[in-house]
Amino acid sequence: MQFGMLIDGEFVTANAEPRIDSINPATLASTGSVPTASATDVDRAVRAAAHAQRDWAQRSVWERAAQLRTLAASIRARGTEILQLEAADTGNTIGKLGADVQIAAGYLEYFAGLGSELKGETIPATARGLHFTLREPYGVVARIVPFNHPFMFAAAHLAAPLMAGNAVVLKTPETSPLSGSLLAELCAAHLPRGLVNVLHGYGMPTGDALVRHPLVRRIGFTGSAATGLAIQRAAAETGVKHVSLELGGKNPFIVFPDADLDAVVTAAIAGMNFSWAGQSCGSTSRLLLHESVHDDIVAKVALRLGALKLGDPLDPTSEMGPVNSARHHERVMQHIATAQVEGARLVTGGDRPPGTAFARGHWVAPTLFADVTPTMSIAREEVFGPVMCALRWRDEAEAYAIANATDYGLTAAVWTRDLGTAMRAMRAIDAGTVWINAAGQHFVGTPFGGWKDSGLGGEECLDELLSYSQLKAVHVLS
Repeated sequence: MQFGMLIDGEFVTANAEPRIDSINPATLASTGSVPTASATDVDRAVRAAAHAQRDWAQRSVWERAAQLRTLAASIRARGTEILQLEAADTGNTIGKLGADVQIAAGYLEYFAGLGSELKGETIPATARGLHFTLREPYGVVARIVPFNHPFMFAAAHLAAPLMAGNAVVLKTPETSPLSGSLLAELCAAHLPRGLVNVLHGYGMPTGDALVRHPLVRRIGFTGSAATGLAIQRAAAETGVKHVSLELGGKNPFIVFPDADLDAVVTAAIAGMNFSWAGQSCGSTSRLLLHESVHDDIVAKVALRLGALKLGDPLDPTSEMGPVNSARHHERVMQHIATAQVEGARLVTGGDRPPGTAFARGHWVAPTLFADVTPTMSIAREEVFGPVMCALRWRDEAEAYAIANATDYGLTAAVWTRDLGTAMRAMRAIDAGTVWINAAGQHFVGTPFGGWKDSGLGGEECLDELLSYSQLKAVHVLS
């Protein structure tokens, strides 16, 4: 099947650029293809967005909210079609993937309800004058989304910029772009022409041309730290731009000896997001285990990993599918090989799952390393795959030192029954999100975002909406 991209309300199904063939990572069969956007296509999309934005910004927040809610309803109506396509295109398991459709629609509705919070304030700067602030949109926003949740990130991340009065040019991930075309159809049907433009393509030239475009003053990116740095550099070469980044993580899961160990094992597995083959920035891939419970937890986690049901992503009973692409499979396997060379002990996994069903496709068995030290690559670098590592610690200071000994600071989980320990831990850990006796959950209205190389800015909350507006100060003097 040939899928298109949306530019100025029209679908482009072919152009002079090479097409991208999207491959089912479980079977290696083609699931469809999309055209790639040239720098000229990017310019046309941005200019169309700038034109549409002027009218959109003049609409009341109530009018904008109504259209976002209509888009949310249309997403739910086509949810089954979206899920079938996304499972085949990404390798994510359909049993858990259904939540992505509901989350995407839910975020559109959530931000639609925040419209009246786009307000300024009055300041008594003088006795006779009126001094106040207004919030106004940037104009055209570029949103670039990753391969692990392509539809959810694409649809949900339209919400805040549109509600704030901006237009959006969205770039899909090159390895799983197909559901982006379905989103484009829904946007074309339910939003003003040119307000949302959906482009397919690689980082070069498509992504690069988009972040460099002089009419794009606001950029939101979700993906790897390396690409985030590249976007910052490229954007800075053409203007002063507001860039928010939701990047990677090497997230510590710290277990104190007083924790409920059965709950710890269950949460450690759940926090790894195996339904996405561990391909999640928030995956709790570093188990920091007190020496008194280390061996017990490692053994129990290994048993749980061995019991996970790997299989067809379209089978609702499958608990894990393949990783997303051949290039990513090679990267994950290189991390596994490096860990073994550096002396980590392979407890389980480390290769393809056994059986002829997994001979084709980008499969990696759920993997656990033990005897890992903080200086090993597997303890410092994000794998973004179904790979966990266990490290021992003896006292609190050592646990926090290990937890903070990476360039990342996205999430952390702390397991203890002691309130004092929990309070010390949440202060000591360098991370944007900390769970106490939990892992992995997102709560609408609270910010999700990282410190250090894990990103800039918080999403999923009022601050995200406000970040897509600019403050203007007005002084009325008599």
